[in-house]
Amino acid sequence: MKLYYSPGACSLSPHIVLRESGLPFDLVLASTKTHKLPDGSDYYAINPKGYVPLLELDDGQRLSEGPAIVQYVADQVPAKQLAPAAGTMERYRLMEWLNFISTEVHKGFSPLFNPATPEDAKPMARQRVTDRLSWIDTQLEGRDWLVGSHFTGADAYLFVVSGWAGYVGVDISNLKRLAAYRDRIAARPAVQAAMKAEGLLK
Repeated sequence: MKLYYSPGACSLSPHIVLRESGLPFDLVLASTKTHKLPDGSDYYAINPKGYVPLLELDDGQRLSEGPAIVQYVADQVPAKQLAPAAGTMERYRLMEWLNFISTEVHKGFSPLFNPATPEDAKPMARQRVTDRLSWIDTQLEGRDWLVGSHFTGADAYLFVVSGWAGYVGVDISNLKRLAAYRDRIAARPAVQAAMKAEGLLK
C-alpha cells in the first residue's frame, strides 16, 4: 500500500493507524502547495481532489477521505481492535465520532488556515472550534478513548486536528481532559514513529 501524505496534515491520522496496524506501506509526500510528487509528476493525476490523504491499495485501487481509510485499515487487522466490529453499536459510535471530528472540528479549522479569510471573521471561527473542543473535553470524563476501551481511528483523527489549535490561536490550555488524552496518544510508539517519519518530532 502507498499513503500519500503531507506533514502534519489530516493524513497524519491514517498514517498513525497504519503504524498501529503493523501492515506494510510506503509513504509518498504529496505537496499541498505545489501538488507535485517527489518524482515531479502531478498529484492530481493520482487524486483529482488534489488533497491528502489517499491510500493506494496493492491491487491499484485508491481510497480517499481519512475516516474511510482508517476504517479500511482497521478492518484488515481486526485483532488490533483499531475499530469495533462492523454492525455493532460501538462501530456506529466510531462513525459518529469520525463524522463529528470531520465536519465540526476539522472543517472548523479550515477558515483559520485559509489566507483569504478576512481577519474579522477569524474570531468567530476560533470560537466555534473552541466550543466543539470544549464539548469533546466534557465527553472525555472518565474515559481513556472516544469509543470503548481501545484506541481507534477516531482517536488518531482527534489527536491530529486538535493539535492544530496552537498554530491558529485557538487556546485549549484549560481543557484538562483533552490535554491528558492528547498526552496518552502522543506517548504511543506508533504515534511517535509516524510523527518522526513526517519530520514533526526529532
